[in-house]
Amino acid sequence: MNHHLQVRGLRFLGEAAMVAEVNDQASAHRLAAAVTAAGLAGVQDVVPGTRTVTVLADPQRCDMADLAVILRTRELAARDLPDPRTHQIPVVYDGEDLTDVATMCQLSVEEVVRRHCGATYTVALVGFSPGFAYLTGLDPALTVSRRATPRTAVPPGSVALAEDHTAIYPQATPGGWQVIGRTNTVLFDPHGDPPALLRPADRVRLVAS
Repeated sequence: MNHHLQVRGLRFLGEAAMVAEVNDQASAHRLAAAVTAAGLAGVQDVVPGTRTVTVLADPQRCDMADLAVILRTRELAARDLPDPRTHQIPVVYDGEDLTDVATMCQLSVEEVVRRHCGATYTVALVGFSPGFAYLTGLDPALTVSRRATPRTAVPPGSVALAEDHTAIYPQATPGGWQVIGRTNTVLFDPHGDPPALLRPADRVRLVAS
């Protein structure tokens, strides 16, 4: 059943975008789905964040003031999200930081792997680099800080932890997350349709291989 979302705040981001603030991650996912489904003229992209939704539009085709009114007055119904897609991604747990993570968490390496594979993760948002999905749902026992010294290049497919998130690096990029494993699954293909494998609200299961 449709219901209306509470938009707590709204601000313009230049002339061609605006940011709506909502209460939580689930609300951001619902609002993003609602804006996308509404098919508003001139809207080019809808990007959910942790508690925000950024709407990018062509100001020549979209009346930004009208869009602001729609969001402020909640004329846009918060549609139920479609059933989330679930991905199973095989992981080889042999990362450079795995032993250090186990020590920081006061767990055995085997227990770190068991707990990391034991969760069903949700894609909170995609950012930092193309296809880089921030996954929530990490076992609290695996919460660790970032590396004191970031690496200048983290290999693509690296499975890593930082604070209360886990993620997989889609490309070789600098990074300070704790690397505990790797996967051959392609997270981003610029020639794919869509290019990114994971999108907000998707579910992810990691399988030790």
